[in-house]
Amino acid sequence: MIILTIRTDKPEAELGLYKDEKQLAYETWEAHRRLAETLHAKLNNLLTLQGLSLQQIQGIVIYEGPGSFTGLRIGMSVANALAYSLSIPIITAKDNWIEWGIKRLMAGESDKIAIPEYGKFANTTTPRK
Repeated sequence: MIILTIRTDKPEAELGLYKDEKQLAYETWEAHRRLAETLHAKLNNLLTLQGLSLQQIQGIVIYEGPGSFTGLRIGMSVANALAYSLSIPIITAKDNWIEWGIKRLMAGESDKIAIPEYGKFANTTTPRK
């Protein structure tokens, strides 16, 4: 099973590719405010270096948080869109997130949709002063 791992809760973003529990490739980069610009390019590069395509991904594990509202939202949007468009399972996890998420995927589990855990109430309607 080819598994994509995504973590976008902090300024340093992470992407990984695994074949079952074996790491094939892993990349971290300072995404900070450029996450939306860099995430797709980094994913494409990671897949290309491994001779893989998006269509070969069979499951996704994403770090659920807590963390940056915008970072989590971007990562979750990408993960959910990929899972939906490829008709593959998606798992959210936090403690030992990669190990736990891969085990759940390999056991045939799926969260169906990834929902972020921000660590506090997401206050998106209060106007800024």
